Amino acid sequence: MGNSRAYPVLRTTDAAEAFRQAKRLCGLLEHVDDQVWLFSELPTVRDVRRIAALAPGLPFDYADARTDPATGEYLLFDLDVTALDDAALAGHLPLTFSEDVDRERVEDGILAALGDGMAAIDWHGRWPDDPEIDSHGHWNYDGVQVVFHGDEAQYGDRWTEDHTVFVHVTKYGDPERARKLAAHIGGEVLGEAQLGW
Repeated sequence: MGNSRAYPVLRTTDAAEAFRQAKRLCGLLEHVDDQVWLFSELPTVRDVRRIAALAPGLPFDYADARTDPATGEYLLFDLDVTALDDAALAGHLPLTFSEDVDRERVEDGILAALGDGMAAIDWHGRWPDDPEIDSHGHWNYDGVQVVFHGDEAQYGDRWTEDHTVFVHVTKYGDPERARKLAAHIGGEVLGEAQLGW
């Protein structure tokens, strides 16, 4: 099956602008899934509480692998963050969150929920066929992504001040479609295609 190719089409220090332009690109998709993939690094209790409000009942994970000192077995974070007080929750930080979440909930609340950690929203869908450039939509690969505090479609380990918007296309790449999509938001393709989802 393979991975999509992700083209960066906007980079800005303004999270609201990155989100706004990503939503404009989503408007060009022929179809958008009802759920988005939400990823977030959560270094503070406040960050965890905000994401938990967007995604009630969904699981969190330890950001770094932890092992039981007695057995050496890997530990999973299987606690309900809403049942822990702030002091108890702080002892488990940092956490991460990566789950499918109702698109409307995320779109309505993500800007208020963002903290200082890296975060990303992936809108999966399908680009319409574009006979003018002989480009066809692909259900498995197409979509839009915004990475807050990052410049890599697969999130990476490098935190940045910038927020990056990507368009995802077929695993073979489609630079002409990427250029047209970038132009729609007054941007341009900002480098080579990256490995996507």
